[in-house]
Amino acid sequence: MIGNLSWSVPPEGPGQGRTPQVPAPGAATPASSAREPGAPAGAPGRTPPLSATRPSVPPGLPTATPAAPAPPDPGARAPEPARHPLSAPPRTDPPRARRPMPPSIGELLLRGAATIGVPVFVAGRFEDGMPLLWANEAFEKHADVRFSDVAGRPLSILGDRLGTPEESARMREQLAAGEEVHMMVRSAPRGGVAGWAQVSLTPARAGHDDRVTHWIGIGVDVSEHMERQAAHLATLTAQHRQREDSDLITQTTELLADLEYPYALRDIAELLGHVVRWAGFYVNDDGLMPAEGIDVKNPPSGRGRRHARYVAGDDQSRGGTGHRGVQDQLGDATSSGDATPTPGRLLEIVDDVQSLLDGQGDEPVALHLDIPHAQYSASGWLQRDLTRRLSEEMDGVPRTVVVHPVAGRKSTLGLLVVWLEDAGDAAQLYDGTEESEEVRAVLEVVARRAGNAIDNARLYAREHRLAETLQRAMLPEQADVPGLDVWTYYAPNAEHAQVGGDWYDILQISADVVGLVIGDVVGHDVEAAATMGQLRSVVRSYAFEMSAPGSVLQKVDQLVAGMGIPRSASMVYATLLKSESGSQSIEYSRAGHLPPLLLRGGEVVTLDEGGGALVGFGSRERTTGSYDLLPGDTLLFYTDGLIERRDRSLRIGLEKLLETAAAIQSKDAAGVGEELLARLADKPEDDVAIVVVRLPDPEGDKAEPSLSPRWRRWMLPSEPSSIGRARHAVLRTCQAWGVEESAQAELVVSELVANGVLHGWGHITLRLYDTGEGLRIEVEDSNPAPPVATDGHPNRLGGFGMQIVERLAEWGWRPAGTGKLVWAKLRDQAK
Repeated sequence: MIGNLSWSVPPEGPGQGRTPQVPAPGAATPASSAREPGAPAGAPGRTPPLSATRPSVPPGLPTATPAAPAPPDPGARAPEPARHPLSAPPRTDPPRARRPMPPSIGELLLRGAATIGVPVFVAGRFEDGMPLLWANEAFEKHADVRFSDVAGRPLSILGDRLGTPEESARMREQLAAGEEVHMMVRSAPRGGVAGWAQVSLTPARAGHDDRVTHWIGIGVDVSEHMERQAAHLATLTAQHRQREDSDLITQTTELLADLEYPYALRDIAELLGHVVRWAGFYVNDDGLMPAEGIDVKNPPSGRGRRHARYVAGDDQSRGGTGHRGVQDQLGDATSSGDATPTPGRLLEIVDDVQSLLDGQGDEPVALHLDIPHAQYSASGWLQRDLTRRLSEEMDGVPRTVVVHPVAGRKSTLGLLVVWLEDAGDAAQLYDGTEESEEVRAVLEVVARRAGNAIDNARLYAREHRLAETLQRAMLPEQADVPGLDVWTYYAPNAEHAQVGGDWYDILQISADVVGLVIGDVVGHDVEAAATMGQLRSVVRSYAFEMSAPGSVLQKVDQLVAGMGIPRSASMVYATLLKSESGSQSIEYSRAGHLPPLLLRGGEVVTLDEGGGALVGFGSRERTTGSYDLLPGDTLLFYTDGLIERRDRSLRIGLEKLLETAAAIQSKDAAGVGEELLARLADKPEDDVAIVVVRLPDPEGDKAEPSLSPRWRRWMLPSEPSSIGRARHAVLRTCQAWGVEESAQAELVVSELVANGVLHGWGHITLRLYDTGEGLRIEVEDSNPAPPVATDGHPNRLGGFGMQIVERLAEWGWRPAGTGKLVWAKLRDQAK
């Protein structure tokens, strides 16, 4: 390698040394060329210049001169070689001119370095500043300099082309240590674009010691390679960003898929922290408010301008003076908070945030946090809230944030506020670069999907409220009937809506007549519920006009045929009649429905008379069946959801019901119903409705203790009359179980159910358990807020009932479904 050549001439010895070069014919002899014309003999000569194709030796480098031959001795005679006696005499040809010797390796390398297309240069010692001693034409071309302008000057004149300051410092350390250096430098601009070159500096030693005397540099143009590498890296970076953006959007979609998760929006904002400095969601529900999740029970309405709600720390100015200055009648500041009020200017209201909320634009807007806004405007409220939040969370407040609309299908439901990296001016928020446009696209996609999720929650909540309203209005309500023990149960299929087509009804037609209705409309949707509501109203109307169940169903058929109700339905209508002697009987008529059951002393009677076609399809006159009743008899009305399963026929299910009913040991209606549900309704595939009516038998109930399971359940509507029904149900159950603490249980149940009626919503579920150590009472409603006992504050309403519960029982609560469950365990008052 040229950098490792030694420029010193080795001493000659036997078999060593260079062959002297013989000049070509016509060339000057070394002796003649050693001095100039007219110079005296013995004067020192100069090294002749090389031709244009032969580079000169770099200045400062010692030249390698071939050793001169020793002068011949005139008196010496060359020895003649020995000849064989028989050999021919030697030839006496005339002497020929000897051919010139080829150039040395060093000369060849110098010639090649001068003409090669790769930049090559030679620099001096590092201690002398590495002056440029020699360079070829390729160096001048790539460095865009003339060697004559930089000859003898230090290598540092190339400036920043030798790399960054850090790279230059590392290069100087290697040069000072005499190590070979490889570095990437900028070449001279060509066509307005600077290129790249790979430069190698190799130490050369011209002396006999190890001291570096010269540095030989070689450069290779790698501009095309660097451009290809830069394009490849840019492609990989773009693909990496796209994968990250795709993963972020995928995670956002997964979070929004679970609407019940209360921190979905907060987690999405944390995910956006990978592309922006800070992000936060706000929803508009009669005014802006921060949002961490989507409240599926009460989603934002997307309407309202009441942005004047209190913000923690908002009563303090940004300077921390503790007062807000003079305000006008609208609450906007008209002067500063100084001691001497000075009239201030009224702010021009340009509320870009409110324009987004009103749907007047779908492009993101910039909100300046360093200028004042109208206090009760959307921009002013958001500015104050962001200033407080960012000061606490980020230890700093930017000058500008970007506000994206979170739009639903028809309105803007909220905002997505982001703090971009190094966002100074609004004009620089999205500067049009590929990276900024990708960030904007990701933010818009996330905001749009969040808006769709909130809108879906609104639609779901609206349908849920509609179904719940229909359920409250159309589902049967358990009525208190004097002289009868009545227990009802309804459960819609969990896979469908919360309202279906099954219903029941209990009517106190007169003092001696009680009407019982149970029916089933095909379907589980809102249309089935609407059909059920119409049929319920029709049956109620005719039940108060006619006494015979067959006649009532006959009228219902005529009216349904005239109304053109599209859904088919089955029904049983029965009346309990009390005679003047006190005996009771049942009359009933069936329209395509399963027969009621009569339970008497371990026997089961199927009431299968009075059958007919489905409601609206009765072409023949409806008939009425009857049966006499005795004290202690239990009547069971049910829908097919109790016994129907996909893996068995309806007949097998009915046989299973008869077998189960015959084994029931309960002495009260609630116990009968609970035993049926425990044994038959483990995995219902349809709506289940049950009505259990028992004729009390005071003497028989006292004679034999009840062997039924010690738990009961009642479903009550959220209305004040349910409080009395709950007390009566618990009292009857305690009497059937022989529990002495019936008065305490009645009082505790009354308070718990009253609390659910007053503060909860939806239907109320009452459960009663005999644990062997006392009664356990559970009341469940749809309000997740826990009950709180009052602390005696004069301005606080309610809570006194829970103090009564604390005196009589140990109590607590836990979340249950979408609401809560409050439990109480009665204390032993004897202790």
